[in-house]
Amino acid sequence: MAGNLTVPDGAVGIVVFAHGSGSSRRSPRNRYVAEVLNDAGLATLLFDLLTPAEEQDRANVFDIDLLAERLIGATRWLAGRDETRALPVGYFGASTGGGAAVAAAADPRVTVAAVVSRCGRTDLAGPALSRISAPTLLIVGARDPDVVALNRQAQKAMSSAECTLAIVPGATHLFEEPGTLEAVAALARNWFVDHMELVGATSQPPRS
Repeated sequence: MAGNLTVPDGAVGIVVFAHGSGSSRRSPRNRYVAEVLNDAGLATLLFDLLTPAEEQDRANVFDIDLLAERLIGATRWLAGRDETRALPVGYFGASTGGGAAVAAAADPRVTVAAVVSRCGRTDLAGPALSRISAPTLLIVGARDPDVVALNRQAQKAMSSAECTLAIVPGATHLFEEPGTLEAVAALARNWFVDHMELVGATSQPPRS
């Protein structure tokens, strides 16, 4: 799968992006968020979850199991690379990628430190919602009422995880309003840094 891996010096974690329907690793919104995360010392992997041929079948865009498998595969690939194998992993999902991020994070084959969903269809994760244990931040726009309602339902289903719903004032589904995407990036940065630093601190050997 085609992707872009960025690893800043002294990275404290890595965030794997799962884009939504009709988007790709070149999404300007995800690229902006990735730059903010890079500036905060977080590595990022933006990659296409589907091949060009697979994208021609619209059913694949909503195949959460398939998209989650691609996320899991990318996570295991990162675990085999010298520059990323020791880094805590987070997922950033948008739209249907939000559902894939939750489903992948709930899979026992991977260990995920934190999840952030932007205008995500986390409800599509189905039974995985009750199995996820990774701290999860759901970001939605206040002017996106249908997705707000779906995320409230998903939040209630995440009984095994720390889950916070952040509603950005004045924002619609794509966060095109002035300052709204910046708010998303700041919320995601703080969530990932806080939880990945906590993972890093608990994994350090005790001082003698």
